[in-house]
Amino acid sequence: MNHQERAVLIGIGELKPGSVCEYQWFEFVELVKAAGAIEVGRVIQIRDSPDPACFIGFGKAEYLAELVREKQADLVVSICGLTPVQIRNLEDRTGIRVIDRTDLILDIFARRARSKEGKLQVELAQLNCILPRLGGRNQYSRLGGGIGTRGPGETKLEADKRRIKRRITDLGRQLKTVAKHRSIQRHQREKREIPVISLVGYTNAGKSTLFNRLTGADVSAQDRLFDTLDPVSRRIRLPGGVEAVIIDTVGFVSNLPHQLVAAFKATLEETVRASLLLHVMDAGSPYLEQHFIAVQDTLKELNIHTKDVINIMNKADLIDDHHLMNRYLKNWSAIPVSAQKGTGIPELLAIIGRKYLLSEGSSC
Repeated sequence: MNHQERAVLIGIGELKPGSVCEYQWFEFVELVKAAGAIEVGRVIQIRDSPDPACFIGFGKAEYLAELVREKQADLVVSICGLTPVQIRNLEDRTGIRVIDRTDLILDIFARRARSKEGKLQVELAQLNCILPRLGGRNQYSRLGGGIGTRGPGETKLEADKRRIKRRITDLGRQLKTVAKHRSIQRHQREKREIPVISLVGYTNAGKSTLFNRLTGADVSAQDRLFDTLDPVSRRIRLPGGVEAVIIDTVGFVSNLPHQLVAAFKATLEETVRASLLLHVMDAGSPYLEQHFIAVQDTLKELNIHTKDVINIMNKADLIDDHHLMNRYLKNWSAIPVSAQKGTGIPELLAIIGRKYLLSEGSSC
């Protein structure tokens, strides 16, 4: 992309301060920024349910078309999922590409994927998203570019369901090979009874910074959504002499698209198999409670919400209100740390070490 794409955002629902809708929009705007777009306009309609034809209704769709022309927008992005019919009708009226939140997240993942496995997983998720839409959009049948078309959209993806299904099958086979390799590594750890600790949390909560602090690694830890996509693992020695493997992988968002959870099953398998989860929370976020719920929902989808977990209140140094911090720590039985400054890390390691010393011989 040679320039920042100019995006008009659309959605339905009343945007009240402190409401769930306000949080959803805050997260949505952050996703748009992470995809490399700049918001130039917004159209929100108060209605109980989406319009079957245009999502926001015919009148609002006409207003959207005028706004697109006025702002010289390149892209329309919907906060909700869109049907092929809604996409086609909105594209006909605006004359530009229309994508939804799932397309947006897939595009960010395509940008972040560095390993062969990560790229395979992103492509699989994109193709599973594209397949039901064939016939509804013509952009997939030509050379694409820009947000929502990265990955397989950059190749000439023909509107041929049989070819796409064959590619999906091929990707599935390749990812099974990766999963088999991981299984061998996991079996070796199990034989040696090396416990596995997995970092989980809302994206950009500081998981990678904490991972670096705990292991001495130097993985990317930029202040942006989904900075870490490919899993990274390192061995650490806990107080008491227990050796463990700690894993950092992709962060979560609310309503993580099912296609992504399914495609990244091989990567998330390490989290599923972990004996202990370290849930990293961002103490400085105004949406801390919503982030906690988003993570719990994803863990439930992975069927690991009952695993042993230590809640970690990262960026605790950013909270000057001691009463507020004490409430956070009490509500979630959390341990306060600053991964950036290193405060609280010895105490965290001691707690993890005691946990494994008390249950020596626990396997991953």
